[in-house]
Amino acid sequence: MSHAAIGNPADPYMLGHGSHDASRHGDPHNVGHGGESDAPGHGAGGPAPKRIIVGYGFWIFLLSDIIMFSAFFAAYAVLRDATDGGPTGRELFDLPFVAVETALLLLSSFFCGMAGLAMAQKNHLWFQLMMAVTFVFGAGFLAMEIYEFHHLVESGAGPSRSAFLSAFFALVGCHGVHVAGGSLWLLTMMAQIFVKGFNQNMERRFLCFSLFWHALDIIWVAVFSIVYLMGAGA
Repeated sequence: MSHAAIGNPADPYMLGHGSHDASRHGDPHNVGHGGESDAPGHGAGGPAPKRIIVGYGFWIFLLSDIIMFSAFFAAYAVLRDATDGGPTGRELFDLPFVAVETALLLLSSFFCGMAGLAMAQKNHLWFQLMMAVTFVFGAGFLAMEIYEFHHLVESGAGPSRSAFLSAFFALVGCHGVHVAGGSLWLLTMMAQIFVKGFNQNMERRFLCFSLFWHALDIIWVAVFSIVYLMGAGA
């Protein structure tokens, strides 16, 4: 083969070889040549869907919240016997009352799950109804907790009475603040979906809300077991 033939740009072998060299040197990711690309933003190497990003970020928030509650639980465990001669949990806690309180919150979580099923079926009426029931049970839980706090303070067992009561009010009160914030979030979700319908953004927001609400249930089960049951039996 002559040098002219080798250098002929029309030679099919040279075209393929030149394309290979270009993809290796001038175009390392073979963009525009029909090949697979590993570059960020192309194909499998691109950014994750927004649903994944939002879910991942919200799980980080939940884990940070659980770490905060773990610190409150640790403080309560250390201070549970530091009553300074004041009343103990066995003298203060009314287990039947707290059991009803717990049932209300667990039922609210159940109806929150029912709202998720209604959203999956694109049923606006049942979604709004289940969310309304969730709010009613959550509000009932908050009302009972506020009554309990008021009764303790009126009987002289406020948070300044002893280190034990300070830790108790801090832990249980922090959970109550989360439930109150979640209730406001719930009402906001109802209004947004009533106006905007079941679009992808609303579905992502409801997913985050339901994770938050169920997490509050899990934390409350720990509060009921460690603070109330163990405290009343001490």
